[in-house]
Amino acid sequence: MSDQLIIFDTTLRDGEQSPGASMTKDEKLRIARQLERLKVDVIEAGFAAASHGDFEAVKAIADAIRDSTVCSLARANDRDIARAAEALQGAARRRIHTFIATSELHMEKKLRMTREQVLEQAIQAVRFARNLTDDIEFSPEDGYRSDPEFLARVVEAVIREGARTINIPDTVGYAIPELYGQFIKTLRERVPNSDQAIWSVHCHNDLGMAVANSLAGVKIGGARQVECTINGLGERAGNCSLEEVVMAVKTRRDYFGLEVRVDPSQIVPASKMVSQTTGFVIQPNKAVVGANAFAHASGIHQDGVLKARDTYEIMRAEDVGWSANKIVLGKLSGRNAFKQRLQELGVVLESEAEINAAFVRFKDLADRKAEIFDEDIIALVMDESVTQDQEHYRLVALAQRSETGERPQAQVVFAAGEVEYRTESDGNGPVDAVLKAIESKVGSGAEMLLYSVSAITSGSTESQGEVTVRLQHAGRVVNGVGADPDIVVASAKAYLSALNKLQSKTERVAAQG
Repeated sequence: MSDQLIIFDTTLRDGEQSPGASMTKDEKLRIARQLERLKVDVIEAGFAAASHGDFEAVKAIADAIRDSTVCSLARANDRDIARAAEALQGAARRRIHTFIATSELHMEKKLRMTREQVLEQAIQAVRFARNLTDDIEFSPEDGYRSDPEFLARVVEAVIREGARTINIPDTVGYAIPELYGQFIKTLRERVPNSDQAIWSVHCHNDLGMAVANSLAGVKIGGARQVECTINGLGERAGNCSLEEVVMAVKTRRDYFGLEVRVDPSQIVPASKMVSQTTGFVIQPNKAVVGANAFAHASGIHQDGVLKARDTYEIMRAEDVGWSANKIVLGKLSGRNAFKQRLQELGVVLESEAEINAAFVRFKDLADRKAEIFDEDIIALVMDESVTQDQEHYRLVALAQRSETGERPQAQVVFAAGEVEYRTESDGNGPVDAVLKAIESKVGSGAEMLLYSVSAITSGSTESQGEVTVRLQHAGRVVNGVGADPDIVVASAKAYLSALNKLQSKTERVAAQG
């Protein structure tokens, strides 16, 4: 058994399936660069056959990433697999990850296929993929709820055809750690050629046990790859959290006896980037990356930590990157320093014009806010005003007035394509007035599912506010994110950002859970 644990990050594929978490190509590329700095072994960049946008994102990541293997998901059919191979052509190391459901429930209700048909399709898919690349991963969807005897037949057959990684998903988060670990162990013992493949686990968090199940699959089952996402991002209750798995294995090396290639100092920067990009706020008490993860409020705990850190801390905050986000720039910082910091953060702007636009925004922010943090810079370059040529709706100007005892009023100027609109409205508060003013002209008819505000950096009322707006319309759910020192302005930006995503008509094919 190898003592190396492979970290397979699927933030950009399975994480993106979380309603409203879909990302643009540029956002995906930015996160992929951070994942490369994090030194994850495999980046699942997307599902190339799902849409033209997904294909372009996978292709861009494959062309840019050199140190990690780039992977694309594909259903078990020739079209999907060929599309994945085409998107991955520029990768230094590429993997095709193909899947088909093997549980009785999925085969009967979803696929409407017999066992023999599923077996044959799995064989043909891996055989076809093997002609396009030598790194093939196979997943039996809903594997944990599949008949072990049939599952063993399928796995043995696909290994024989050249699958180098066998991933056993707990697609619906049904597993219990000891049982899941034993399931993987028994399956490996049943499959005669199991030693010819690396075994992998992919667990969902519906019962809150995704990390525990994954680690049981490693320790009890002998798996040597864990599929996970930054912040546990994913549909329903989410996926196994990369940061928790990595730090569990590193902190308890005495128990697991495994090495991971991941650079833990890049965990917090990756976590913040994913949170800001998707608008999914990290709960303060989230392990490793939550704002309170290393805070000690209890007097007895504080006393212990001051005397000896290891009384209550099993890992250091700086080890996972909390100390990395120091103040780096201010109003006197020049363009070259700003450009260098963008590169260090993995932000690649395509042209000098885009860099100049971002720098103007930076100087404007620096005039209003003395201390510029990494999070501020990431929020700034994601702001729609930097790439306004790509956006249909853009905020031009805003004025609002609120007074105790009076109903707040707002006047908004925004552009829709080439047309500029001036509109005004009242509301229950200044934010309500602004959003009603915008909606009165746009007439989207979208339902607001979520409105949330958080500070991008802590410790000061100077901090930029980050607003997330989640809208639903005609079955589509989108998140819009806006940042500004003025919460009302940030709210308008977030609402327009969400409207831009609704405006995009990109159709995607559903993938596995």
